[in-house]
Amino acid sequence: MNNENQTGRILQGMPFTNIFRSFRMAIQPSKLIIAFGIIAAIGLTGWLMDTAKTVVTTPEKNGRETELHIYMAAPDQLDSYIEKYTGSTEFTGVFSILWGFGHDKFHGALGELFALNVPGVLYNAADYLRAILWAAKYHTIYCVVFCAITLCVISIGGGAICRIAALQFAHDEKPGIAEALRFSTKLFTNFFTTPLVPAAIVVLAGAGIFLVGLMSNLPFGLGEIIVGISMPLTLIGGTIIAAVLIGTIGGFNLMFPAVAYEASDGMDAVSRSFNYVYVRPWRMIFYTAAAIVYGAICYVFVRFFAFLVLRSTYHWLRLGAWSDSAGGLPDKIMAIWPEPSFPQLQAYSTAAGNLSESVAAFLVYLSGLIVIGLVVSFIISFYFSANTIIYALMRNRVDGTPLEDIYTESERTGTQTAEAERQSQQ
Repeated sequence: MNNENQTGRILQGMPFTNIFRSFRMAIQPSKLIIAFGIIAAIGLTGWLMDTAKTVVTTPEKNGRETELHIYMAAPDQLDSYIEKYTGSTEFTGVFSILWGFGHDKFHGALGELFALNVPGVLYNAADYLRAILWAAKYHTIYCVVFCAITLCVISIGGGAICRIAALQFAHDEKPGIAEALRFSTKLFTNFFTTPLVPAAIVVLAGAGIFLVGLMSNLPFGLGEIIVGISMPLTLIGGTIIAAVLIGTIGGFNLMFPAVAYEASDGMDAVSRSFNYVYVRPWRMIFYTAAAIVYGAICYVFVRFFAFLVLRSTYHWLRLGAWSDSAGGLPDKIMAIWPEPSFPQLQAYSTAAGNLSESVAAFLVYLSGLIVIGLVVSFIISFYFSANTIIYALMRNRVDGTPLEDIYTESERTGTQTAEAERQSQQ
């Protein structure tokens, strides 16, 4: 008994160990179902938008070459590449290109993380950011529409996951899917606008500096004088932009949890996340690093579990199959389902020999995608769960707020009742 009490006191002195609760929270079925819905909605959106194929694609010796490949290798040659091949080659969709590229970079970063190569992790992350910049620059309308829909989906789904994680961490409660979705839907505007607040501040500050730049074009030396006089104000604007960018990079992960915990509006959520980052930057970095390392280990375990599910199913099916495939393969299972591997859990079969095998291959592929979707769902669930815990820990450290303190509907009702009584007395 004394040993248990001593262990409890040690853990209380190391609050970061609460982050290790993220795995157990992330695999909760309600969170996985919501996360799977997020993936399905975003994937369907990308698939539908990719029907308008806009990315130039040309054949090469080792596969296909796309705009993104050219941009990553030689950005200054992309315009000439597009001009040269537009109208004379095939096209593909932006979402499919970014999804495949992101898949490769994610696993590249994961490998570098396990090799303790931090620069390699940052290199893969920077490459994916460059890919997003390519999409935003050369397919702007597509990105604006897609990001708006994605933000709507994540505001509802991500907000619901954060709310479940907050109640589970604070009160050990496990609200249902309907209750969590009601909360995120009711506060949809708060969730949706929170990530846009930093962007709006940057745009406004940048617009002020831009106007000074426009006035520099005035003739008779007026432009130069105005720039000189306005330089202190433009530097203030630049300082605001820098501060917001640093706060956003460091505190973005805390914004949704702030709304889930406090029912905050956009400004309050951004203010809280920025404050925690600037007041305790090293603690925030430590918590985030711990969550990333722990999350990577958990992801490998979940992926290995999915691999065992697919691989064992594949081999037991083959044990029961003795009929030859119409395409000449030893058995039908090989024709409709390529053997799963850890690097590639699922692939579409191209060895089907007739219509029935083709239909079966398609259905098997869809079933495999569900398994892969659940793996990705775990990543989303873990991300929101871990950052919700980090928000509670940072709030406790900076503001001294107890970990169990969380906004509830009963508090809102009590506040409204008290306000009504005060008004009636007046």
